[in-house]
Amino acid sequence: MKKQLITMLVLFALGSWPLTGDSLASNASDNEIPPIFKEGDQIINIGLGIGSTIYRGRYYTSQVPPISVSYEMGFMDDFLVEDMTLGLGGYLGYSSAKWEYAGYGWKYNYFIIGGRAAAHYPLVENLDTYGGFMLGVKIVSSSSFGTGLPGTSPSSTGLSWSGFAGGRYYFTESLAAMAEIGYGIAYLTIGVAMKLN
Repeated sequence: MKKQLITMLVLFALGSWPLTGDSLASNASDNEIPPIFKEGDQIINIGLGIGSTIYRGRYYTSQVPPISVSYEMGFMDDFLVEDMTLGLGGYLGYSSAKWEYAGYGWKYNYFIIGGRAAAHYPLVENLDTYGGFMLGVKIVSSSSFGTGLPGTSPSSTGLSWSGFAGGRYYFTESLAAMAEIGYGIAYLTIGVAMKLN
């Protein structure tokens, strides 16, 4: 349910921009804030997740909080409208948790590996605002421990997708604080972003 709600909010936010007609051209030309993220720019995000999308409920404890690294490159300027830039890149997220009851349980490791596409549009000075989608693979491995359970280590893989929206506020030309909401390794990710060029 939460996944669908977040996806609908992101789609609504992206859909609230006018995408056709004269009003789109007028809005684009009226924008006096220069784009921060442009074609050829390369960015690395390093984030810590808040609110795990993976393990929650009774008897679960987090072992490693949700962490993620993503890379993005500006692919096309004036994408859809003037000053909007299309960015493409990759994403890697990791988290681990333990389910334990009466001295036995399971340890879980969870990875998400995916490709992302995002549309960037400047709304505030020094703030790179964007929204997009990710498509990838989730990999889950587990191992049992304690008495009462056989020693097993099952694993699984499956399709992973999410919508996201975020912003990077630049304190210098190459260093920014970042925050994203969506349904990846966590509902909210905060961290730092570094421009490589």
